[in-house]
Amino acid sequence: MIMKTKNLICILTLLVLMISIPFGGMCRQKQLSNKDASKEANALYAYLNDMYGKKILSGQMSSSWGVDEINYIKTATGKLPAINGFDFITTTDNQNEVNQAIQWWKSGGIPTIMWHMGAPGKGEGYESSKKAIDIDNCFIKGTPEYEVFWAELKEKGDLLLQLKKANVPVLWRPFHELNGNWFWWGKQGPDKFKKLWITMYDYYTKTLKLDNLIWVLCYTGNPDGTWYPGGKYVDITGADTYDKDMGAHKAMYDGVNKIASNQFPIAFHECGTPPDPEKCLQENAMWSWWMVWHTSHLTKLDKGYLTKLYNHDLVITKDEIPDIVMRYGRKKTK
Repeated sequence: MIMKTKNLICILTLLVLMISIPFGGMCRQKQLSNKDASKEANALYAYLNDMYGKKILSGQMSSSWGVDEINYIKTATGKLPAINGFDFITTTDNQNEVNQAIQWWKSGGIPTIMWHMGAPGKGEGYESSKKAIDIDNCFIKGTPEYEVFWAELKEKGDLLLQLKKANVPVLWRPFHELNGNWFWWGKQGPDKFKKLWITMYDYYTKTLKLDNLIWVLCYTGNPDGTWYPGGKYVDITGADTYDKDMGAHKAMYDGVNKIASNQFPIAFHECGTPPDPEKCLQENAMWSWWMVWHTSHLTKLDKGYLTKLYNHDLVITKDEIPDIVMRYGRKKTK
């Protein structure tokens, strides 16, 4: 009888431990890195943490030319993505992107913004983001790189300030694919990248007081921990790949998770083909969200698969997002 009682106690203890551990054994940071984050940012982060491991949010990168990705998805699937992505790639388009991000949030969606930042002094746009510079010059007063780097940080910061004033939280993902060697911020190794990341983080959170940003650290498909700037500068981690595999990408997921020590939700922040949610569930690789890249990356996807995804019980679409601030909001704490 005593042995049976001990066995029962062991079983009950194990059950309690299993229930207390989030999906996949994750022990996640539940507070944003910016302790002065806005009510809206805290609410969005709480929602993402609540959904993490249960369901995957759908996402779509929008372009300002060629294809109306959002309407394409609506026509093909009858649904809209939960997350809409924008890019501060071209100055002339930036204000429109801010306006769209505000409208997306106000209509019940979640905005994410990236920045194909041109190499300071080399112009703007995608091709300029791949040009090489001496990153050290971004921190040496009097150099052309310094002047442009800080002027552009301020310019984009002012755009993000508009979103703050409109009470719009942003999944902010600068310096994406950080450990690749194709963008200027990744060409000179991890130490210089980390200095760039931390400099932007401190300037935006401490100097410009941008309390509406959720900082998303975006690796390539081969995550490398030597590029990790530290948990106090990160809120979400992620990786990307553009292969046509519909699998869960378990190895990529685990690679990011290991680097971040299970602290944060993990995003498939860019993809050509979204992962099959059933495989993600089976393999314990439930990404926080996936986001299909724009234009032909979307239109080349099989419409049957796209429709399956947008109508799957494990995938969250825009119409399924609750009033995030009402349900998850809390006042800022000092």
